Amino acid sequence: MMLGLISSPTGVVIAAVFAAAIGLLMWWMFRLPRHVPEEVAKARRSLDAARAILVPTTGTPHAERGVELACRLAQEQVGEILLVYVLEVPRTLPLGAPMPEAEKEAAAALETAREIVSLHNLPVRTILYRARDAGNGVIAVATEHRADLIVLGIGPHRHTAGLWSRTAETLLHRAPCEVVFDKLPD
Repeated sequence: MMLGLISSPTGVVIAAVFAAAIGLLMWWMFRLPRHVPEEVAKARRSLDAARAILVPTTGTPHAERGVELACRLAQEQVGEILLVYVLEVPRTLPLGAPMPEAEKEAAAALETAREIVSLHNLPVRTILYRARDAGNGVIAVATEHRADLIVLGIGPHRHTAGLWSRTAETLLHRAPCEVVFDKLPD
């Protein structure tokens, strides 16, 4: 007695899907990536190392724009954003002196920056750091938390940049990692 092949429509569909899946898998496994010049690959790898991005904030629009830029840089490698507000304590006071108004302003700025980061679903830490000047405070936090990159938003006019112009100058000369300055146009 001879057994005949009886095919059902369901069996044909399953076989076709299986064959297509195997074909796609083989294509994916054996395709060659496109050629990338060594210089391009090296530049791409250097940005992949930016896993901890520190962003100083003051709650100003240009500082918030710096937070947004840092988030966009961190998205591809799912880096962590470290938001820092450096509370500048006058030299006439001890570093631990209570400064309720300044602390309230710092908390509001950090919360706004945290909300920006949360829109990108990235890990975030907020840090309130006390120092005599913002530049040295940012450097201390970057060193302590091993930041790979600092993103600093700077205002468009010299008189609105005030504090950040000093901070930018300090970071330019003494930062322990790469620094990206984001200056708004006039």
